[in-house]
Amino acid sequence: MGTETTDRSVDPSRRGAGHGGRTLLIRAIVLVTAVLGLNYIVWRWLFSINWDAWWIAIPLVLAETYSLIDSLLFGFTVWRLKRREPPEAPAGLTVDVFITTYNEPLDLVLTTARAAKAIRYPHQTWILDDGNRADVRAAAEAEGIGWITRSGDWKDMPRHAKAGNLNNALMSTDGEFLLILDADQIPDPLILDRTLGYFTDEKMALVQTPQVFVNVPDSDPLGSQAPLFYGPIQQGKDGWNAAFFCGSNANIRREALMQLGVTRYVTEIELALHKALKTSDRVIARAKKNLGADNLRVAEALDLVAKDLRRVRRRLQKGEGISEVTYEFQQRVLAVTRGLVAADIAAFHDDLASLSDLGIEGFEDGLQGAAPSTPALAVVDDAALDQLAQRSWSPLAAIDAVRVLIESVNAERSGEAQAVMPMATISVTEDMATCMRLHSLGWKSAYHHEKLADGLAPEDLSSMLTQRLRWAQGTIQVLFRENPFAQKGLTLAQKLMYGATMWSYLSGFAAVIYIAAPIIYLIFGILPVSSISTEFFVRLIPFLLVNQLLFVVVGKGVKTWRGQQYSLALFPVWIRSITSAFGNVYLGRDLDFAVTPKTLQQDTALRWDLVKPQLWAMGLLAGAAVVGVIRMVLGQADILGTSVNIVWVIFDLVIFSVIIEAVRYRGYEHYQADIAAAKARQGATGSPR
Repeated sequence: MGTETTDRSVDPSRRGAGHGGRTLLIRAIVLVTAVLGLNYIVWRWLFSINWDAWWIAIPLVLAETYSLIDSLLFGFTVWRLKRREPPEAPAGLTVDVFITTYNEPLDLVLTTARAAKAIRYPHQTWILDDGNRADVRAAAEAEGIGWITRSGDWKDMPRHAKAGNLNNALMSTDGEFLLILDADQIPDPLILDRTLGYFTDEKMALVQTPQVFVNVPDSDPLGSQAPLFYGPIQQGKDGWNAAFFCGSNANIRREALMQLGVTRYVTEIELALHKALKTSDRVIARAKKNLGADNLRVAEALDLVAKDLRRVRRRLQKGEGISEVTYEFQQRVLAVTRGLVAADIAAFHDDLASLSDLGIEGFEDGLQGAAPSTPALAVVDDAALDQLAQRSWSPLAAIDAVRVLIESVNAERSGEAQAVMPMATISVTEDMATCMRLHSLGWKSAYHHEKLADGLAPEDLSSMLTQRLRWAQGTIQVLFRENPFAQKGLTLAQKLMYGATMWSYLSGFAAVIYIAAPIIYLIFGILPVSSISTEFFVRLIPFLLVNQLLFVVVGKGVKTWRGQQYSLALFPVWIRSITSAFGNVYLGRDLDFAVTPKTLQQDTALRWDLVKPQLWAMGLLAGAAVVGVIRMVLGQADILGTSVNIVWVIFDLVIFSVIIEAVRYRGYEHYQADIAAAKARQGATGSPR
């Protein structure tokens, strides 16, 4: 993926042969890959599992099945590659350019803000300062740029990170369209001219452009550039109307977001209300069951509440407003509760009066919180009754049940700063969930494959790992909370497109098996397949070759190897993302959010501690290879089996070699300095004497 400013195109295929022939070639390779892959995996399951070593044989064939499904999903994605030419941007649209920031350096934020202000199409530029920094505000005002921070409504409320920052800004602006930029994404002056034309389609909600980074060397040791994703994958998803929102460099229709926010608000309230009604029925039934025969007054009150619950259901089915229905229901239940509490107070007062008549002195004074005389208890106004109704003052179980009803059937979102949250807040990354919800409402998205912003990638391994972990955690949170296959409104193809991205993060578990299998064989001689036969190679090798051919043809001039390396080499990150997201969603554990640093964070010390699992894996692989050779020389191991597994080990080590590069990488400035020094040395050596 190029970063030259003289050519904004990031699609090499535009400069090559016609698209039709390439599409047919891609589809032919996809079909061959599918046939060869299914032929291999079916044979593996039916005929080649070594059941004597099932504990490694089954995990290995499961990992291979996972990889085949991953390959098939990729093939399905690129089946309908879509290459777009933008329509001309209509005049007169109103646009807000949002630059999101939390703690990024001021000069970085201002560089992006100035470039945003210089965008050619008329617009309003805003810095969304989630850090509420006085220096950022002063600089923005001096530049004539808008500045927005959280309103007071957010105090002591959930923040929702970047999603909350955007949601807050949505309520303070009114542009028809929103261009969202991260603080490090410097926009091209033509970014709006090149993307607004897509919105002539009234159902178009989102136009995403690539994220390209200017501080990345050609070797890309941290795997920052994503030419496969910002290219064939996004173009393929676009062909199925499933192009993703990636958090920055995207233009969004406000109407679509606001419709999404209101729809989600109503949907969530309806779900909460129906759950509350269902629970309420059980609470009422249980309370009535526990009543004695002499509690007719309480039983009648509970029957009245049960009747009101049925009335609420009927009114909701007729389409009446939730707020009105729930408010009236609450008032009726409150009246019932107050009546019961008032009756209990009156009974309690009669008891005290009778005790006084019997000459029991000082009894009133011994009651905690009671007035020193009986007449004071007789004067209880409506406000006092209201307070008592909100407490478990009465010993009757029915009072607690009614109180629960009042609290649970509530159409207000008192636990949030805003009732309407257009940007999804269910994940540490707001983009995927928001986009999936828009698609489920019938909105369209487009991927415009042209570099229209220059970004900054992480400068060191620690920052890169922080970024990748957050991305993966956010994706898995969406999977756990809103599984795309359970979402109404999405087409099957859209479900598969979202599922494919979520599925890819399961590769961490498959990687562990791919690492363990050759180690187990080389050290212990335990083979997970029944035999390494000609039939095995005839089925496996063609599939692997054609699968790689698909990447070559789809990428066409784009380097994809680095991405393939990191899909395996970051297996600890992928595993941690799943376990931590599971703990957050299902066990209520905190999930720390960290903004990716935009400047070099680590000093000159090499951070080998960040990649301990990978180093252990590399050590075990290398050690197993040595043991395997020794066993083969001593005649204790099969030559063919050992040779195959040593090749496997070498392949894994080549994959993991990227980790060594990543640890040794000291940032782009150091890289440029090293290049300059090398050129100087070369010039000095080659100069005439």
